Amino acid sequence: MKTKILVVGLVVAIMIGFAGCGKDDGTIRVLLDWTPNTNHTGLYVALDKGWFAEEGLQVTITQPPEDNALMLLASQRAEFAFTFQEWLGPAIARERDSLPITTVAAVISHNTSGIMSLKESGIERPADLSGKRYATWDMPVVTAIIRYIVEKDGGDFDSIKMIPNFAMDVISALQTDVDAVWVFYAFDGIPAEINGIEFNYIDLGAFDSLLDFYTPILVTNTNWAANNPEIVKKFMRAASRGYNFAIEYPQEAAEILLRHAPELGREIVLRSQEYLQTRYQGSAARWGEIDPERWGGFYRWMYEQGLLEVDIGTGGFTNEFLP
Repeated sequence: MKTKILVVGLVVAIMIGFAGCGKDDGTIRVLLDWTPNTNHTGLYVALDKGWFAEEGLQVTITQPPEDNALMLLASQRAEFAFTFQEWLGPAIARERDSLPITTVAAVISHNTSGIMSLKESGIERPADLSGKRYATWDMPVVTAIIRYIVEKDGGDFDSIKMIPNFAMDVISALQTDVDAVWVFYAFDGIPAEINGIEFNYIDLGAFDSLLDFYTPILVTNTNWAANNPEIVKKFMRAASRGYNFAIEYPQEAAEILLRHAPELGREIVLRSQEYLQTRYQGSAARWGEIDPERWGGFYRWMYEQGLLEVDIGTGGFTNEFLP
């Protein structure tokens, strides 16, 4: 009970801290999706280099209470937030007319997540998960994706033992009573490599192009953006400079991130930054650009899997604010 009260108190305190009806004076509040990591480097570079200030913007970057970033953004208690395409879809489908949130950039051009297992488990392809123990986050979209890849590969999804994942890190999870877990390679796979752990990795986007969704993404409040399009463009111009700098100078960008988040491991950040260097923009014409066909294809798949109440097609994003 004490924990629940503390959590509620934290949420209320942060909500008060974000109070306001939306800013139009150049003050920008950005909510991260998690603790600072190399997905966010471009913003820290732009902040550190003074590029937001050059655009006349005063930017603050904050970690949100768990699972509340979209709520804060929708209620205009922040101007931008990081989230994931797979999370945004159900929110749009469920509250299409009342959730004023629009994606303005793909932070990373391709899905860099997948399924990791210790090499000794023998899980080299999705079908090999049959009869194994999978550490689940117990989210409908995650379960549906695991079922899809296993059955498409000829395996038996129903034979998989789904175990709740309470481990704080992937290495700890794989050294307990599970055989496989979903990871983001930039900050799960890289530490495993550094620690000399031999593992197998199933790249979801490479296995099936339908699963090459955008994660993470940068979103804004639709109503605020409509009233402040020039401020949005200024923010995106500086953010784009930051991510392009990280693409061109990954080591220097990593050092900047470490200045703002010194608690992060230096070797992990440097290696992770090098890994993402070619993945921020990927094959896109510019950093942040979203391909409507790939975006809509994933949402059509979600709808066909019963994960969306309505087919939202290519809704929920725009490339118009990118420089």
